[in-house]
Amino acid sequence: MDHDVVVRQKMTEKYLLDELDAASRDEFEEHFFDCPSCAVDVQAGAVFIEQSKIVLAPVTDGVAPQIAPRPGWFSRLRPLVVAPVMALLLAVVGYQNLILYPRLEQAANSPHLLPWASLKVATYGSGPDRTVITTAPGKSFLLFVRIAEGEYERYAADLHDPAGKVVWSLTIPAAPGQDEWPIQVPGVDLPAGHYDLTVRGVTTAGISKEVGQASFELQIQK
Repeated sequence: MDHDVVVRQKMTEKYLLDELDAASRDEFEEHFFDCPSCAVDVQAGAVFIEQSKIVLAPVTDGVAPQIAPRPGWFSRLRPLVVAPVMALLLAVVGYQNLILYPRLEQAANSPHLLPWASLKVATYGSGPDRTVITTAPGKSFLLFVRIAEGEYERYAADLHDPAGKVVWSLTIPAAPGQDEWPIQVPGVDLPAGHYDLTVRGVTTAGISKEVGQASFELQIQK
């Protein structure tokens, strides 16, 4: 089982919540026994769930009921993993607070360049050759979208992924004399492939009319 699939499908959480079928559960267990990252996630999650049951258990006559641990492989491993897991969690928290978060804050407040492309929305079949955008996995990019002026109050833009599914929709307010708008596109979960941006014009009366489309090819540089 590929680690990226595990993260994307949130299989660790589903495993801990017992939401996986038997085949997926066996496949995931084979994976995390060979994957230190997933093993730590499972161990830490199991400890958290068991401790949460104790803390959140209802109190009867001033005495909180004792919850017996669920039998299984983790019950046998628990004495061996609780201390290392807690130490690891403290190390992770310290790393995040002292190193990672300051770096992210500094990056967010520093100027940087984004991949970009200029797209001209045209009637179907009359647009230019497909534009290519190359970006890193999960990174944002800019689209400078040109739309011919019309008698519209606003525009409605839809981005379609390679499977034809609408990734997001965006309302673009029309302004006299403006025919180009910069759109920052989040790169999270966007696969490489062909994308279509379709645009509709909306009048003050609420009447929607197709304006055209623009296409681009997204390439992920690993």
